[in-house]
Amino acid sequence: MLKLLKIKNIAIIPSVEIEFRSGLTLLTGETGAGKSILVDALGLLLGDRASSDSIRTGEELAVVEACLESPEAVAFLEGRGIATEDGEVLLRREVHAAGKSRAIVNGALVPVGLLKDLAPHIAAIHGQHEQRDLLDPENHLVLLDRHAGLDLQRDAVAETFAALRHTQAAIRRLEDDARESERLRDSLDFQAAEIEGAHLTPGEEDQLKRDKALHGSAARVLALASEAYRLLYDDESAVLSQLGQAYRKLEDLATLDPRVAPFLEGRGEVTARVEDAALFLRDYRERIECSPARLDEIESRLALIERLKRKYGSSEEEILAFAASCRARLEAIGSLEEERRRLEAEKANLCKRYLDDARELSRKRHLAAVDLASRVEAEMASLAMEKARFRVGFTPDDPQGVSEGDWSEKGLETVEFLLAANPGEELRPLTRVASGGELSRILLALKSVAHLDAAGKTLVFDEVDAGIGGGVAEVLGRKLKSLARHHQVFCVTHLPQIACLADHHHAVRKRVEQGRTVTEVRALEGSERIEEVARMLGGETITETARKHARELVQQGQPRA
Repeated sequence: MLKLLKIKNIAIIPSVEIEFRSGLTLLTGETGAGKSILVDALGLLLGDRASSDSIRTGEELAVVEACLESPEAVAFLEGRGIATEDGEVLLRREVHAAGKSRAIVNGALVPVGLLKDLAPHIAAIHGQHEQRDLLDPENHLVLLDRHAGLDLQRDAVAETFAALRHTQAAIRRLEDDARESERLRDSLDFQAAEIEGAHLTPGEEDQLKRDKALHGSAARVLALASEAYRLLYDDESAVLSQLGQAYRKLEDLATLDPRVAPFLEGRGEVTARVEDAALFLRDYRERIECSPARLDEIESRLALIERLKRKYGSSEEEILAFAASCRARLEAIGSLEEERRRLEAEKANLCKRYLDDARELSRKRHLAAVDLASRVEAEMASLAMEKARFRVGFTPDDPQGVSEGDWSEKGLETVEFLLAANPGEELRPLTRVASGGELSRILLALKSVAHLDAAGKTLVFDEVDAGIGGGVAEVLGRKLKSLARHHQVFCVTHLPQIACLADHHHAVRKRVEQGRTVTEVRALEGSERIEEVARMLGGETITETARKHARELVQQGQPRA
């Protein structure tokens, strides 16, 4: 509930401070007195865009402040780390002539956007703009769902729809990948098979080069090996034979001179090494091949390795690593199909969940539409539209046949309010047939039955009575009075039939002071209120007849004991 509103330097308002109470508060005054300025100032506290043009001429700063009580607003702010005291919320909006705007909540500087987020927990301003909203069919489904209490179900459908679209996008990306992967599969398989078929081993090329060098000089190698073997072992004067004789001489000499003995210590090792060399040379020369076929085989193998190096890597290790990479990529390509099957199964589950939830939502919407139409028609009848018919039209009528391409986050259908204002007329879209006065009454009828605003919220109606009068105005006033049982209601009005129903009546006046126009707001009681209602009845010249009529209207508007 709004308790206090302070305005400084807004338009023609130098300074105003207004205390408010629960119930129906009406603001009246002549055209141009500044009634709507009060509403616009409140809008600044609700996050509306600020303009330096709204600052009073000659001033550098305009300020709007409010004190209010709202458990929902307190919870919202505390959830964002903004402390409150005694359940009160203090709002302040500053507009500077230089174009800057600041927002302060409970003494803390906050982004202006926070005020807009906070607004739904505080107040709702209903005026000519809301009639424009009513002309937009996009809002009709929202109004129907809110009336039926289906917001959570619609959110669940929207969440499932978003998940479904995400999965479908993943499937499309996977299909694109699969098409590219099919082109890649054959290439990868060929490359891996080519490498694997070569049966490479690390270090093979170096060994082949050594073998090739040996085969190129096989005759020379064989001759050297044979000659060395002969000198070490095979000749009568071979090294081994001569070595044995030498060591025997040294043994004899050592018996005569002990200084020779140390040179005999390694004879066994020396003899063994010479024998090993001889045996190696014997076997080595037998393995030496001079076959041209083997040389061709070596050269062919080296050519194969060189070709693979040009294509896949600079060594046997890199070539083998490339083959392993090909196989890994092939395995990944194979897993795409498994991922596709998983995504298709997920899509099927989401489609089923979406259809189940959307069809149930649709069923409840159709039931709620009948209830809403019946209640709105009853309210319209009390607003001098007793012959009018109101319906909620669905497209399509039957949601069972809606194809997947027509699904949306809102469900399986769209809705539009239909109106036949007079007998004999066919139902047509509200946007095409309703006049301004009819829209005002339909809007009020919707608010009376559809519970569009949370209980306890402050509701502001800015000239919602435009285009109506007489008995209809009185009925509209009583509707506002009824709303005030559950909300704090403010209404700017020009109609005495509504003004007389106020629980609290404020008059907005403008006057010239020291050559400047100023607006002031005055709470009216007793005779002052009678005078204001009489002015609204009779104009500037107030007659006793007007006062008498005003007194009767005010008395009729008071609660009956």
